[in-house]
Order: sequence, then C-alpha cells, then structure tokens
Amino acid sequence: MTRRRNLERHRQSMAEIRDIMNSMKTLAYMETRKLARFLDAQHAVVQGMEDVAADLLGFYPATLPEMKETTPVYLLIGTERGFCGDFNHALVEYLETDLQDHPPGSPMLIAVGRKLYTLLEGDARVVASIDGASVAEEATALLNRVVSGLTTLQDKHGVLTVFCIYHGGDSDIVTQKLLPPFQGLAGMPPRYPHPPILNLAPAAFLAELTDQYLFAALHGILYTSLMVENHHRLAHLEGAVKHLEDASAELARQYNALRQEEIIEEIEVILLSAASLGEGPDRHKLTGMQDKGEDTP
Repeated sequence: MTRRRNLERHRQSMAEIRDIMNSMKTLAYMETRKLARFLDAQHAVVQGMEDVAADLLGFYPATLPEMKETTPVYLLIGTERGFCGDFNHALVEYLETDLQDHPPGSPMLIAVGRKLYTLLEGDARVVASIDGASVAEEATALLNRVVSGLTTLQDKHGVLTVFCIYHGGDSDIVTQKLLPPFQGLAGMPPRYPHPPILNLAPAAFLAELTDQYLFAALHGILYTSLMVENHHRLAHLEGAVKHLEDASAELARQYNALRQEEIIEEIEVILLSAASLGEGPDRHKLTGMQDKGEDTP
C-alpha cells in the first residue's frame, strides 16, 4: 500500500511539472509570434540605412574612416533564462573556433545573458557581464546597457573594433561586425547619377547615420537571438514533456500492477475467511452430537 501511494504521489508531481512546462511552451510560442512581427520591421529599417550609406559612400568615399588596428571586442548574445538546450555552450564553442581561425590579438568579451556569463565565469577575457532580455519588451533596456558598456570600454581603451556573435535567423551562429560599420560598402559605384541632397557635411551625416545604424542593427540582432532562443526552448520543452509523459505512463503501469496485486490478495483473504466460516457450523454440530452420545454416521 505504501509503495502504491508513493507511486501515485510521484505521478501527481510529474503531472504538475508537465503542466508547468506546457505553460512555458505556450509562452515561448507566443513570444516567437510577437518577435516575428518586430523582426520584419527591424530588418527593413536596417536595410534602409545600409542603402542610404551606400548612396552616400558612392559619391563621398573619402568620408569612410580608414581601417586601423584597434582593440577587438566580441559581444556575445546569450540567454537570460534556461530550458534552451545547448544555446549558450554552442556560442562559447563557436567563439573559440572563430578566435583560432582569425586570431585578433587580445580580444575582450562582453557576455550578455545570465546563463552565458555564468558559463564564462572565471574567464579573464570577460570585461563586462550584462543581464539579458527574457521578452521582446526588454530589448530596448538591454540595448542601452550594451551601448553603455561599449562606451565605457571606448573611454578606457580608445577606438574599438566590435564584433557580435549570436544565433542567426536560420539557427546558425554568425559573426557580424558592428564597428566600424559600412566597411563592405567601400569602393562600390554609385547607384544613381546624382549625389544625395544633404543638410549636413558628408562626414557629419555619416557619423549621425553610424549612431542610428548601431542602434538599429543591435535591435535586430537582439530580436533575432531572442527568436532563436525561444525556438530552442520550444524544442527542448517538447522533448522534456514527451519524456515526462513516457515516465508518467510507466508509473501508471506500475501503479495498476500493484493495485491488481492488492486486489488479488484481498480476494484471497475473503475466500479464506469464507472457507473458515463455512467449516465452523459443521464442527460445532459434530461436537454437540458427540456430547449427547449420539452415533455419528
């Protein structure tokens, strides 16, 4: 009886955990739907800024700063929460491979996301650890923290070369160069016969565009990473729920087997009791006949 009750309590606990995980799955799915709408608009903004930069540099290529050896900074976009499989471990493995293939000297790391910077705890290359975003609405506050961290490093180390490593839209990890921007547009021919009409000097315009582009690109990166994170979470929770359902079914089988054994034992006790009661009157009758001296048949 005690073992059966323990099995039942265990099965009930697993059912409660399964309900919680199903709720988490629902929330992750809702977040992916919301992020899909944000991403379309954000990608359009970034693409528009890149087109503007291409138009400007096609006529004013000298406004693009010359490439110089600067301090490399790697911005790693991890997760704030768990239940997303090997999301953060894959980032760290990719970073090490990327640094081996393209050794940048002495890189500095900025880890975004509690689960990621906990994983990198003790790494001397980490110069800043920033709490990540759990939902899309927290992306703007996270962006401000990232920019503040980059500004602090730039004040201390001078001009930075900033790379961002994150999970891209197709779930592959990618490296994107954020600063200095628009380097791939150098030397491209103009797309239009006339230069753009500007209210600022080309260099000042490019500086203003660079600031806006950094914010827009980082927004897109954060939304993309959060989208992939929730896809990982959905897959991870789906596997966990399936495992719980299989374990719960096994517990139910064991519970039914124990209950069946108990029922069989109860039936045996009833039959033995009935047999004992059925033999009792005959023995009493036989004893009474012997006391009276009657012959027994």
